[in-house]
Amino acid sequence: MADKKFKTISGIELKEVYTEPSGMTELPGQYPYTRGIQKDMYRGKPWTMRQYAGFSTAEESNKRYHYLLSQGTMGLSVAFDLPTQIGYDSDHELSEGEVGKVGVAIDSLKDIEILFDGIQLKDITTSMTINATASILLAMYIALAKKQGADLKQISGTIQNDILKEYAARGTYIYPPTPSMRLITDIFEYCSKEVPKWNTISISGYHIREAGSTAVQELAFTLANGKTYLRAALEKGLDINVFAKRLSFFFNCHNNFFEEIAKFRAARRMWAHITKELGATDAGAQKLRFHTQTGGSTLTAQQPMNNIVRVSMQALAAVLGGTQSLHTNGYDEALSLPTEAAAKIALRTQQIIAFESGVTDTVDPLAGSYFIEALTDELEAAAQLYIDKIDAMGGSVKAIEQDYIQQEIAAAAYQYQNDIESGDQVLVGVNKFTQAEEVNPNVFRVDDAIRRQQIDKLTRLKEERNNDEVERALQNLADAARGKDNLMPYILTAVECYATLGEIADTLRNIFGEY
Repeated sequence: MADKKFKTISGIELKEVYTEPSGMTELPGQYPYTRGIQKDMYRGKPWTMRQYAGFSTAEESNKRYHYLLSQGTMGLSVAFDLPTQIGYDSDHELSEGEVGKVGVAIDSLKDIEILFDGIQLKDITTSMTINATASILLAMYIALAKKQGADLKQISGTIQNDILKEYAARGTYIYPPTPSMRLITDIFEYCSKEVPKWNTISISGYHIREAGSTAVQELAFTLANGKTYLRAALEKGLDINVFAKRLSFFFNCHNNFFEEIAKFRAARRMWAHITKELGATDAGAQKLRFHTQTGGSTLTAQQPMNNIVRVSMQALAAVLGGTQSLHTNGYDEALSLPTEAAAKIALRTQQIIAFESGVTDTVDPLAGSYFIEALTDELEAAAQLYIDKIDAMGGSVKAIEQDYIQQEIAAAAYQYQNDIESGDQVLVGVNKFTQAEEVNPNVFRVDDAIRRQQIDKLTRLKEERNNDEVERALQNLADAARGKDNLMPYILTAVECYATLGEIADTLRNIFGEY
């Protein structure tokens, strides 16, 4: 066994022992922020503890939100059902069988009003996992904030709004790349003036990793997409020192403990260099801020209680890597949406790390580790090779159109699956330490009858609203889409007169086409 080679998931070969530290000299809070974006990190305040929740109807999800807030969640993270993500109302024929299943069904501003009933938007931050219809959901959120009397200059949260990773890895896109990029930069421009504390995009490596990429590919493809968004905004004439402050990132955290920590440290350093090269001089525009979610694809249906250990390890890696906010998965999510009990254990995992472990008492506690510093450097170098290749192709859009990113992810996923089947990669309870009989925990199921409830609400809405006003708003939106106006004010007007998500998405489909 003396000649056995040890490697990370990304294939980086590991030395038996590390004896020479990197030449790193900067302190936390100093460029290029390898050690963290604040000099005091969690000694100043802990990360935002989020729980990703949303299922069935707005009424049911509202109950879960109140429960999570009562248990100490600091921010809400909204999951939307598939029809909402791809711009179909619940009564559309393609929505059948999917309404409320993987998230909450949102058809209009009326649903958003119910979703946040009893919750003041000025008092929380909200993250919304929405991409192709991000402009519509953001407009609904803004409309509700206005109705609550909130100061729009103070409300804060994040929309994912990352369409490039949809083309590369996830698939919930609607429009072709060019109009999709227009919608994204319109949001950048609008929010910089009207909702300046809102994070206008969460550039997502999470779904790239869930599709089967390595940690190096997740790092490289996410930052390459980020460069593409920066350049698109610069081409629109926006100031990088303003809009780049409102960009955030969303990373996955898998089981290879030290590689994940090094990945987060490398990401900060690489993004600082990227933004500086593109003209950012403001420190706030150079800092990579990120949310982390523990790895959904690492959870196993076999022996699901083992997932509590996996999630704990991943959450600790995210914290040691310097995350700004964190979502921990429920142990039962390989079987169903998380039960309330599983969601509570997931939240308690974060709270125990924050308040009992002591790892928050000093900043970047693994800094100076020969291993961590060397691994950070190697991850950066390996990711940079990918980024250079994508730059040579003309950026992420070109690389996606040439199927390059998709093929690289597919090849990595194929190799990983082969390693599991051969036993080279051990999955406890799956290909080793298995049990003959397993008792699955109670699972959470969404009733198919909720589609009928949503359709009934839509019918009442269309009877009660001013349909002439809706028609005018949709026509104005169509006219603006044919021109060059910023579309956000037109979408907001349509939302405020209770045009449905599907009606607004269809108006844009008719102009932009489908991809």
